Amino acid sequence: MTDCVFCGIASGAIPAAIVAEANDWVAFRDLEPQAPVHVLVVPRAHVSSLAALSEGPRGTQLLRACTAVADSEGLDGGYRVVTNVGEDGGQAVPHLHFHVLGGRRMGWPPG
Repeated sequence: MTDCVFCGIASGAIPAAIVAEANDWVAFRDLEPQAPVHVLVVPRAHVSSLAALSEGPRGTQLLRACTAVADSEGLDGGYRVVTNVGEDGGQAVPHLHFHVLGGRRMGWPPG
């Protein structure tokens, strides 16, 4: 999608602080971090949300990417992985993305 900011970041057309990447996904620092570590993991192919993710290996790859990012960021004490679906769920960008949050104790309930 040409008007999707995360597609632009994934393709390299929009600059971002990339922390990790592979053929099918890219991870970059959130511009408005909610924790000392706040990295977004997105698929390179446009998928609007978790609800639109079809069966197959992509979901597993993205979750493993979240784990790899947490490991590379030194989040040994724990971390949180969050994805929002739809406007009521708080999804601000209509491209599937996982927030990897850590570096501080996470409260509950989250929101």
